[in-house]
Amino acid sequence: MTNKERFQETFKYLHASPEIITEVLNMSEEKRVISVNRKRNMGRVAAAVAVLVIAVGSGSVAYAMDLGGIQRMVQVWIHGDQTDAIFTVNEGKYTLEYENEEGNLVQQNGGGIAFEADGTQRPLTEEELWEDVITPDVEYKEDGTVWVYYKNQELNITDKFENEICYLQLEDGDEVKFLTIKYQNGYAMSPHGYVQP
Repeated sequence: MTNKERFQETFKYLHASPEIITEVLNMSEEKRVISVNRKRNMGRVAAAVAVLVIAVGSGSVAYAMDLGGIQRMVQVWIHGDQTDAIFTVNEGKYTLEYENEEGNLVQQNGGGIAFEADGTQRPLTEEELWEDVITPDVEYKEDGTVWVYYKNQELNITDKFENEICYLQLEDGDEVKFLTIKYQNGYAMSPHGYVQP
């Protein structure tokens, strides 16, 4: 049975009363014109209400997003300096925006997925993404030096490479991180010991 047939079957027993049918048929042209004008005005009122609802609703959504922790002001260490930044998280991805020393806006992006024990995947949580933001930064400068930045620490490690590998231990209070840096090819980090290349 189609939707049209179901509709007809449902409403086949409903009928307008004879008084309503007579009133509609006897309606003067003037009443029809008034009715049409009312409908037009109701359409304008409905449109104005819709615009107002959208305007108010948009503001409350943006306000709720800030309250929900989706976007927040944070302080991060950038090249040894503590910097104010905006940390935005959306479905396993993040954006970190801050001004550099020259006053230019810098945007850093990242993200990823995690695999659960049963093999399913999920977007990274805000906490997992934050861990990516506060990791050490290895920079290869034009003058040939290699620097590691971690929180308020700046270390020139140019002379610490042997066979293009550098082992570095970073300390922050009781927290210790072991870095294995492969020259011009990334690094591995562990809280338990050095990762062998």
